Amino acid sequence: MKSWAILLFSVLTACKSSTDVNVPVHKDPFSKLSEYRLFKGEMARLDPNDRVLPYDLNSALFTDYAHKARFVWMPEGKAAQFSENDVLDFPVGTVLVKNFFYELDERSPDKGRKIIETRLLIRKEKEWEANTYVWNDAQTEAFLEIAGESVPVSFTNLHGEQLTFKYAVPNKNQCKSCHNSGNVLIPIGPKVRNINKLYAYGEGSQNQLDKWTEMGYLEGYTPSGATPKMAVWDDPNSGNIEARAKAYLEINCGHCHTEKGPANTSGLFLTTLNTDLTRWGICKSPVAAGRGSGGRSVDIMPGHPDASILLFRMDSDDPGIMMPELGRKLIHKEAVQLIREWIAGMEEHKCGFQ
Repeated sequence: MKSWAILLFSVLTACKSSTDVNVPVHKDPFSKLSEYRLFKGEMARLDPNDRVLPYDLNSALFTDYAHKARFVWMPEGKAAQFSENDVLDFPVGTVLVKNFFYELDERSPDKGRKIIETRLLIRKEKEWEANTYVWNDAQTEAFLEIAGESVPVSFTNLHGEQLTFKYAVPNKNQCKSCHNSGNVLIPIGPKVRNINKLYAYGEGSQNQLDKWTEMGYLEGYTPSGATPKMAVWDDPNSGNIEARAKAYLEINCGHCHTEKGPANTSGLFLTTLNTDLTRWGICKSPVAAGRGSGGRSVDIMPGHPDASILLFRMDSDDPGIMMPELGRKLIHKEAVQLIREWIAGMEEHKCGFQ
């Protein structure tokens, strides 16, 4: 009888381990996304496995109008440490998952979607590791891609416009360049001010910081009205135009344009924590001019969006001019309009002219 009990326990344990999330912390990345067991059932449904928690951001990085489905998983008994201003301090073994997809027709989501890629950030013993998986046409599997790839995309947007272009899957070095802080690879999105928001979980809406704490994924957080919260760039109810413009610039540009980022020599620091107007580019001459300036003399000319380098570079799809220089092929028209309105509303006298 005792031997049968041992056998039964072994079988149950084996069954459990074969369905748990599987993270190769001490090994090379898997060749197939399915090997991580992040999703259960039909993979394209992105139905998260146990303790794989969906999350969202107040303001998100623009990637050629792609939709994104984000998830986080941490090992049992491990938690991220609260940090008010910086990215959360995640434990070894953490996986941050970001799926990029397009609805075939944004006016009718029931017509289906196409998942292009899934990016994983895995917290290893010494540093984070970034890996990208490109989905097959059958939407049954995604495969590790180190060198990057160009994927044809065609979809109809909410305005009934058909957009057709080549979506650029980044190579491994490009991932490192965007996620670089002091020559260390780190996540970009999961800062407290960006995940401090309600999320519609299956059991009901709840603040994400509360949910993470409840699940044991976050330590050191005490709910407070003083907890920082970033504006939602495209929601006028979330903040004034300045708050929304700065939120957009932080998430799209601030990872490079910061003291520890690759663009730190520019003197342009685009994070919502920065209170120095000159560092925001107000009446600031660029460190390096050239074609990227478009013949303009300052990064932001208050009251004059068309005289501002920042807007000129956002409103370009020329690889030698556009900013950000990676992660997009298309111009983000709605964001360009937001930044245009923000600059147009500034007082002209800040640059010493009337």
